[in-house]
Amino acid sequence: MAHGHKSDEKIVYVGDSRVRAKSSRMIPQDFSAYPGKSEVFIPNFLLKEWMVGAVVLVGILVLVMSEAAPLGYPADPTNTQFIPMPDWYFLFMYQLLKYPYTSNHFVVLGTLGVPGIAFGALLLAPFLDTGKERRFYRRPIASTLMILSLVACTYLTVVSWHHYELEMKEKGLIPEHIKREEEMHANKGKEGGSAPKPGAQAAAIVAPDDPAAELYKKATCLACHGGELKGMPASGIPALRGVGDKHSKEEILGIIKKGQGNMTAQYDANIKQGLTDADLDKIADWLSRQKKQ
Repeated sequence: MAHGHKSDEKIVYVGDSRVRAKSSRMIPQDFSAYPGKSEVFIPNFLLKEWMVGAVVLVGILVLVMSEAAPLGYPADPTNTQFIPMPDWYFLFMYQLLKYPYTSNHFVVLGTLGVPGIAFGALLLAPFLDTGKERRFYRRPIASTLMILSLVACTYLTVVSWHHYELEMKEKGLIPEHIKREEEMHANKGKEGGSAPKPGAQAAAIVAPDDPAAELYKKATCLACHGGELKGMPASGIPALRGVGDKHSKEEILGIIKKGQGNMTAQYDANIKQGLTDADLDKIADWLSRQKKQ
């Protein structure tokens, strides 16, 4: 609009500032010259991909929140019964490295050669198969690589898990996350769970200044039962506080020499560490005096 020099002059509109409505819809781009293509990649196709990805992500989040991740016991390097297993999506590679031609002297072939060939083939697939055909049976190179990869990964994963189950059965073991969950359910009805009863206290160390206590720190017992004699109950290693109520000096010496349960004989290992029979006798005597007061 424009104003004149006089204050009483009428306002004269010289244009319209309003946004005009479009009179016709956008005409889609013609893709007849491009076989197999029906819409623009950005933003049409990309928006659809984002929407599908968002739905899949929400589904994964719902599964994660609905079921807690299984947890085993804290890591224990002294537990020789533990069978390490990778996550399910690495089981095929775990099984591949068990074969003679991919392990020991051929470990480089198993860790670099075979995976390099497999992933290299997948990387070269777009360059080897440049056709515009979408039907898989008319794309022999890409389809063959895909089918071989799926069959190999599926077979190695199933075989790996089968071997794991057989090994667990032979050793009479239960997976740690299952065992721990069973213990949690079993302890729920016991005085409010696994927490100690009000007022209950762990047995104190008897004669902590005894010379045998210093000898104990040089023995192999220290690695498993700890300097405070608390052990690792979650991993099946009992505490030595109060052990005198269960075993006599002679019985403790017998356990050191012959082992008990999952504990192997420790006599030779202690002798190699510089301890003598007299030292082991003093340690057994000191442990037999560890009683609840």
